[in-house]
Amino acid sequence: MIRGMLAAGRRAALVLAALLGGSALAQAPASSPPTATAVFAGGCFWCLQADFDKLPGVTATEVGYTGGRTADPSYEQVSEGYSGHFEAVRVSYDPSRLAYGQLLDYFWRHIDPTNADGQFCDSGTPYRSAIFPLDETQRRAADSARDVLEKSGQVGPVFTLVIPAGPFYRAEEYHQNYYKNNPIRYGFYRALCGRDKRVKEIWGPKTSASAR
Repeated sequence: MIRGMLAAGRRAALVLAALLGGSALAQAPASSPPTATAVFAGGCFWCLQADFDKLPGVTATEVGYTGGRTADPSYEQVSEGYSGHFEAVRVSYDPSRLAYGQLLDYFWRHIDPTNADGQFCDSGTPYRSAIFPLDETQRRAADSARDVLEKSGQVGPVFTLVIPAGPFYRAEEYHQNYYKNNPIRYGFYRALCGRDKRVKEIWGPKTSASAR
């Protein structure tokens, strides 16, 4: 009798453990989608971040400084032009939904590649346009896209640089998602800077590359 009761208890414990284990497996979070990264500079990083956030397949963006000499620079150091850095955006995206080539295509259509000294109303080294490849595959794609654009005759001389990626320094927190956190000020700045007007002059009314 006692032995039977112990055996029954052991079986019940095993069943309960199996059920709990199955429940734990069922509640385990799904694996995260694959993520790739790209870095671009295209004038004011508030605006470029706002543009990339609209592209399907982009999962996150952050603004920062790259391409210069000073470690962990401040906004003041960058904007004065002494650090050599560009205002840039680091883009995280799902490569199963969005190819790097599509990011390049989208980038071109949201900048003025014919401006050698900045972008739109912002002049100076921090506001120049550039692509920062993170590996050899991205570098080849960026060089090829730049060459194709220049040979197409669609725009004038292309001054957008292709520079191997170096350290990316995240900008101060008040710059992150500025267009969301300060929509009125951002809207005035973007309108007065003439960014959208100039982009339409170069590329026409359709400025977005759709994800395929």
